[in-house]
Amino acid sequence: MAVRVDYRLSVSLVGTVLKFMAIPLLAPLVTALVYGESVLPFVSTIVVALVVGTGLERLHPEPELGYREGFLFVALTWLAVPLLGTIPYLVAGDGTVAQPVNALFESMSGFTTTGATVLNDISVETHSRSILLWRQLTQWLGGLGIIVLMVAILPKLSVGGAQVMEEEAPGFDIEKLTPGIQETARALWKIYIGFTLLALVCYYGWNLLGFAPNMDLYNAVSHALTTLPTGGFSPEARSMEAFSPIIQWTSMPFMIIAGTNFALFWHAFDGRPEHLLENTEFRSYVKAFSGVAVLLFALLFSGIGMAEIPTNVGRLTGSVEASARHGLFQSLTFITTTGYASMDFNTWSQPTKMVLLFSMFLGGSVGSAAGSIKIIRWYVIKRVISRELYRDVHPSAVVPIRTSTEILDDDTVQGLLAFTLLFMVLFAVSTVLLYLDTVRTGLDLSPIEATSMAMATLGNIGPGFGIVGPMNGYLPFSNASKLFMTFLMWIGRLEILSVLVILTPSYWWD
Repeated sequence: MAVRVDYRLSVSLVGTVLKFMAIPLLAPLVTALVYGESVLPFVSTIVVALVVGTGLERLHPEPELGYREGFLFVALTWLAVPLLGTIPYLVAGDGTVAQPVNALFESMSGFTTTGATVLNDISVETHSRSILLWRQLTQWLGGLGIIVLMVAILPKLSVGGAQVMEEEAPGFDIEKLTPGIQETARALWKIYIGFTLLALVCYYGWNLLGFAPNMDLYNAVSHALTTLPTGGFSPEARSMEAFSPIIQWTSMPFMIIAGTNFALFWHAFDGRPEHLLENTEFRSYVKAFSGVAVLLFALLFSGIGMAEIPTNVGRLTGSVEASARHGLFQSLTFITTTGYASMDFNTWSQPTKMVLLFSMFLGGSVGSAAGSIKIIRWYVIKRVISRELYRDVHPSAVVPIRTSTEILDDDTVQGLLAFTLLFMVLFAVSTVLLYLDTVRTGLDLSPIEATSMAMATLGNIGPGFGIVGPMNGYLPFSNASKLFMTFLMWIGRLEILSVLVILTPSYWWD
């Protein structure tokens, strides 16, 4: 049997990506200089990126990306970049991320925009501002996609660029917004950068107006970098609870934007807003987070949503503004997989937590920064079920599955159904494995905590319930569990199939 994959070509392109990672590392390096902090973590990482990247690049001087090589390139890139991202944590040697497994977990959580953390002290007293900024920046780089960024920058990826962009975020075929795929990637990044800058201006603007005194420029930059990628990392230990309600309200439109297909904004800015307003997935997305928000509001306002803890009874009960704010905020942060918290929802009742757990499985739109299963797949599943029920009564009927823009062929429908089934199977198996490991190590987890832990990492959501709640973290787990959850974050970010395909014999041999 002949090997049909030119792995040297894929590895060579990974080297090119690593080389370009030296550029974003300049941002925390400059921050370190401004605050008088050590630049060694970033200088050393830049050197490694340039040396290793150049060395790998020489394995195949003139790579021409093939179909099979594209799968390997994407999977290896999303392993290599988080590995590079561990170096600043390890060289700085501060806090719990000075340990290699923890550093890898934190880096993978950052680049995959999961937002799960192993830091036990998120403060400038333990970690430098430059290290925390690197932590935020990893999420921003991973939000729209490392490969999308590389296609926008590197001419050599313009051939085959559509394929690798689709493999980075599988779903429907990538929408070609412009005549060239490189121009399309650049257009998406311009929109992403524009919304990030707008979020920065809005966050810091409230500080200048005196409504958010602790939302200084550093915090405004940090939260702008983690809102648009639906990341959730914050330099504040209490996440968005640390800020005034006006900041929480301000973040919500940007979470909605981050969970929307960015291609729709391109059409809207191009004078065709009907593409956004008439899009099937966008309408379903709005209905989903609105429905969850209304349900959470009703539970919190009535008092049913709060646990029977003396310090929390009545905290939200009867307050329209507080119940509406926390209900909408948490519906958005779970559905878009942003991972922020407006308060410690561990203090909420079991019925309310079940609503949040349900919303974990929804996800945002295809072509957005959100994770999880994605709204369009649930829409297709609903349509398939409706079609089958109709066919029971009208066996000879031909009922196509439609969206607002196209009729889906059977292969596309089967692919969406296969992914959803595979996701649920992997989620169930992961829940059992992680729960068994916590029993082995003596951690006391409830079933809902174990379930949320598996879903929070596979779905790139971040916080779960109990020990992995929004004000806690993943530090107590064994290295084996943390490595497994790192794997779940990696495979979840690439939507499973792009990774599993390279593990099949038919991918490598005739």
